Amino acid sequence: MGSVPAEQTYLDISQGNRVFDSLYDEPLPPDVGGGICGPAYSKAVVERAESAPADIVPGLLAETLRRAGESCAVRSVDLAQLRALVRGLRGDDLLIAIERAPPEKNGALAIGIGGISSTNSNDGNNSSNGQELTSDSTRTDGYVLSTDIAPTILQRLGIEVPSAISGQPIRAETGLDVASLESLASRMASISERRGPVIGLSLLVWLLALALVTLLSRGRAARVGVGLVGLSVVLLPLVLLLGAALEPSQTAEQLLVLVGTPALAAGLLLAAGTPVRALAVASALVVVACAIDVVAGSPLTKLSLLGPNPGLGARFYGIGNELEALLAVLLVAGAGAALQAFAPRAATRTAAAAFLATGIAFAFAFAAGWFGADVGAAIVMPIGAAAAASKVATPRRRTALLTIMTILLAFVGFVAAVDLISGANTHLTRSVLDAGGFSDLAQVAQRRLQLSAHSFVRPVVFLALPAIIALTAIAVWRRDAIRNWFAPVPLLAAGLFGATVAVVAGALANDSGALVLEIGFAYLIVFAGFAWAESPGHARRADG
Repeated sequence: MGSVPAEQTYLDISQGNRVFDSLYDEPLPPDVGGGICGPAYSKAVVERAESAPADIVPGLLAETLRRAGESCAVRSVDLAQLRALVRGLRGDDLLIAIERAPPEKNGALAIGIGGISSTNSNDGNNSSNGQELTSDSTRTDGYVLSTDIAPTILQRLGIEVPSAISGQPIRAETGLDVASLESLASRMASISERRGPVIGLSLLVWLLALALVTLLSRGRAARVGVGLVGLSVVLLPLVLLLGAALEPSQTAEQLLVLVGTPALAAGLLLAAGTPVRALAVASALVVVACAIDVVAGSPLTKLSLLGPNPGLGARFYGIGNELEALLAVLLVAGAGAALQAFAPRAATRTAAAAFLATGIAFAFAFAAGWFGADVGAAIVMPIGAAAAASKVATPRRRTALLTIMTILLAFVGFVAAVDLISGANTHLTRSVLDAGGFSDLAQVAQRRLQLSAHSFVRPVVFLALPAIIALTAIAVWRRDAIRNWFAPVPLLAAGLFGATVAVVAGALANDSGALVLEIGFAYLIVFAGFAWAESPGHARRADG
């Protein structure tokens, strides 16, 4: 979300909804007006809200209360005055205390909710009842969003929550653990600042080591080096899950990734017997571990350095765009590697069925609302699996396209139905299925496309995108040589083709298209590198 000024925070509370700052046509004007409980926002603020591709209504909370004959009030108090207000609560009174927002900071604000009645889960004072707040927006004990305040007030008063409000009612959970909450806050705060030193530096060191070894050995060690570095990149998410479980210091986590991941890769290469088999096992380990973690409701994925990052405005649960991009490749291309390693002579129907079954099964784990809750996974994983299946099943493009579209539409419908029946209340059901008509659906599509386009103006993209374009051009130019790499491993080739389709689809349909393209492309290179290293011509040159 970037830097969020106090005025924007209070504005978000008043409207119960928010979008990325980049989606507004204008910056927040200096004369905001209104307030949390005031509908009188300036004309500039209202026009700015209308420019965003979302149903943003400044002052919606106050207006909804006014129509119902209710009201709210905001006071600025110190802690002593706050205690007096809590003692004065009567009947169905609801008191929400929010720490004053700083002028410019995208940090967490303390919040407490007090009430007298013990029959409502939104009541209770945290300090006296030992309860901590949560909501379906975060699914994390101790964390709620500013946009959750409006629906909490309206639900308490029995007033229907307008569809323009995206927040979810806050509820209290018993068993307050202050030490655990502080540890969680510390870990979440460190995710953004650790990603570069831990992940970026490790990747750089591995690549420099590969270049140095290749140079010193005059290319003879390139085959082994590419396999070791590639397998380390594949296993990286698994090691980061371990880091989330251990919650080590930054230095310890850096050593765990920098040294531990290549060590694990080397052991797997020795144990598997062949590089392709090691690649298949590594991909399966990562995909299965991530799937088990999200299905079991474990916190490890969200505490991983590759998990959803609340500091950047992402949700607090499920998988984020980073994991979606790499898992799409490991799932589809990894399935191809597994077929190539363990069933190289499988019938075409069997191989196609294996791709489809794998794609659908794991896409459900990563897309369903109560698990991974990633809308993109419901699209990119089935479409990638269908593309791989069509590659081995039939060369007819029309049949392949029909297969892809049928699988995709059926699966998205199935996930949506499960979410509706289970009451998961995810982004898919709230923003798409509950849309008021084609206009709202168009806003959803516009918002995602604008966010995707905005993601391509990040500074890192100016380095990554030219590299991607250059490598793609080289691949097209040298397509005959590349085709020879994959000639001995046709099932791996089919999986890589499906993974490429998944990455392209993710870059087009995702609100972080550039990020999906960067990470997905990097993992596609890893699989292509394995095929290069294992191609008969290169293997003979390396051994000779």
